[in-house]
Amino acid sequence: MKSVVLAQVLLLLWVSTAWAEVLVQPDFDAKKFSGLWFVVSMVSDCKVFLGKKDHLLMPTMAVTAAAEGNLSVHQQFPGADGCRQVDAVFVRVGSQGHFRVPALGFLDVRIVNTDYSSFAVVYIYKELEGALSTMVQLYSRTEEASPQALKAFQDFYPTVGLPHDMMVMLPKSDACSSGDKKAR
Repeated sequence: MKSVVLAQVLLLLWVSTAWAEVLVQPDFDAKKFSGLWFVVSMVSDCKVFLGKKDHLLMPTMAVTAAAEGNLSVHQQFPGADGCRQVDAVFVRVGSQGHFRVPALGFLDVRIVNTDYSSFAVVYIYKELEGALSTMVQLYSRTEEASPQALKAFQDFYPTVGLPHDMMVMLPKSDACSSGDKKAR
């Protein structure tokens, strides 16, 4: 029993340390970050993601700066059965660029690197089906990420313990093309 409690305490310490080591973009500017983003690549240790990663298509995120440093995000997820749309508020916690997304179960979202005009690397720590997992996404202003964006993404995700074989480049889809793709 003592070893189980010790293991749980060590896990909590490791999780809080892992969160603390992931820094956000210095001087993050929500207004510059606003606009349309394509999620061109993802990497995660989430079992649900790993089971579906070869069938995922490129989602879009229309981001708008909101009050108190929050972000209002309209997400479109293309799939075999059409386009699923989700609206969520990324609630700022602590410094600019650090969020929680209660509606989606995301415990921790950090914009770790962005040039605002072409790419962003986004770290997500979440709970899905009772399991905690880490995900890193590469956002691009276009459906094709630049070599510099890919390098920033590929340099970052191993630092949070994610190996290359858990990464997927997401193919384009027209499933959501009838919807509004512009940032609101």
